Amino acid sequence: MISEMKLMVPWGHIAAKAWGSPQGRPVLCLHGWLDNANTFNRLIPLLPKDCYYMAIDLAGHGLSSHRPPGAIYHFMDYVGDVRRVAAAMKWNRFTLMGHSLGGSIAGMFSSIFPELVDKLILVESYGFYPAPQELEKICKSQREVIEELLNFETSKYHSPKVRSPEAALQRLMEANSQLTEESAKVLLERGASEVAGGLVYNRDLRVLVQNHSFVSLDQCCHILKKIEADILMIRAENGIFTNPPKGSVPYFVQPLEEAFRTSLKERYQFVEVAGNHFVHLNEPQVVAGIINTFLNKDQKPRASL
Repeated sequence: MISEMKLMVPWGHIAAKAWGSPQGRPVLCLHGWLDNANTFNRLIPLLPKDCYYMAIDLAGHGLSSHRPPGAIYHFMDYVGDVRRVAAAMKWNRFTLMGHSLGGSIAGMFSSIFPELVDKLILVESYGFYPAPQELEKICKSQREVIEELLNFETSKYHSPKVRSPEAALQRLMEANSQLTEESAKVLLERGASEVAGGLVYNRDLRVLVQNHSFVSLDQCCHILKKIEADILMIRAENGIFTNPPKGSVPYFVQPLEEAFRTSLKERYQFVEVAGNHFVHLNEPQVVAGIINTFLNKDQKPRASL
């Protein structure tokens, strides 16, 4: 059973897609940057049937409302949105599963609200989004964010571009070279709307103006100790952390991996699988069995809803 939902927020709504019975164990699923809830379309049907899976569209993505005029898409605001969803659903204990940016949001949320999260599944994510290490880089990046937002507001850049269905699909695949054509079509179903002359992407172009959290790598390594959840981290052999687009592995990978292993010990499980950054969508069967075992292990009493 699949259902569509809208959770009301002060600036509009957060759209969500849910699988299963609301009486099941709640699992909140968070997609990656510029993706949408459909990223879990092919994985969730392969997971335990006693769970209730809700995949949300992050603000400015998919079918969710855009942030108010003048606003920047702050990383920590996404963390706050997860709390809004949990409150709306009256969940006092649930599982978080996040891909890429969604995993970073999930990891930060699990540190800030450890009592709410029983299990944490990170797919192609290290659970955090550290700020640049050097002070000068922090100042530079924040300056760029503000300037880009102001330029956006005074230009025609924010006018949605109409593309043919074929061109919209081709553009999506060009921007995400690791997506198969089938997977790109799945994301495009929720990521674009039909208008006169073709399709326009639903996402708010302001999400392109990325704004990091101010939490440093050292702080991330410290606050992850607050996590009470069991953690499953899945990394792809040909993903962004083993075969990064810019050619060098992000500086935070090894320190965070070491911090998880030494701080959380037996509660932390790391698995590397064949595939690329979108393995959960391109080849969901590769990760489904691993996630099933993790979800079913040491199953706790059903959360009160």
